[in-house]
This record gives sequence, C-alpha cells and structure tokens, in this order.
Amino acid sequence: MSNNLTKRQIVQSIYENNNYKQEDVRQIVQQTLDIVRDALVAGRNIELRKFGVFEIQVRKARVGRNPNRPETDVVIPRRAVVKFKAGKELKEGLVNLDLDAIDPS
Repeated sequence: MSNNLTKRQIVQSIYENNNYKQEDVRQIVQQTLDIVRDALVAGRNIELRKFGVFEIQVRKARVGRNPNRPETDVVIPRRAVVKFKAGKELKEGLVNLDLDAIDPS
C-alpha cells in the first residue's frame, strides 16, 4: 500500500471531523486545488502561512546528452517549474520525523 496522501483521503478526513456533506467537502477541496493550479499557471506564487510557499522558477535552456546516443546533443528548452519552500512550522515538524520509517534502505 502506498504511503501517499490522496485527495480522497483529505476529503474523507475533513468529512469525518466536521458536520459537512461529503460532496460539499469534495467540491471545496477541488475548488481550492483549482485556484492554486490557476494561480501557478498564471505565473503567481502561492503563500500559505504556517505551511510554505509554491514559487514559479524559470529554468534556463541547456544542452543535454541522450545516454543511449551520447554523440548526439539534445537541446532542453527554457521552461517554468514549481518549487516548494517549506514554512517554519512545517520544517519544525519534520525535525521529529522517523527517517528510518520512510527510507528503509
């Protein structure tokens, strides 16, 4: 079983801890994610206090190599990427994380 948290699990957790209809919770969570997506696609950063910041960064164009054909250069175009910077409270919470439970290797 995956250790990832899914949107469905978020909806279920909010539903179980409140007196809202499950469909209403699902719609609110989806609308929130849509707003975040739309803002990022429009080039805006997202600041969520006590959680972190989603920032748009532009990666420069560069030349890469195909490992199967190293004699051929591949041009990797300039592009936008999303970076996440954890907020203070999130960083403090990660200090107590059991690293062996996450990465058993």
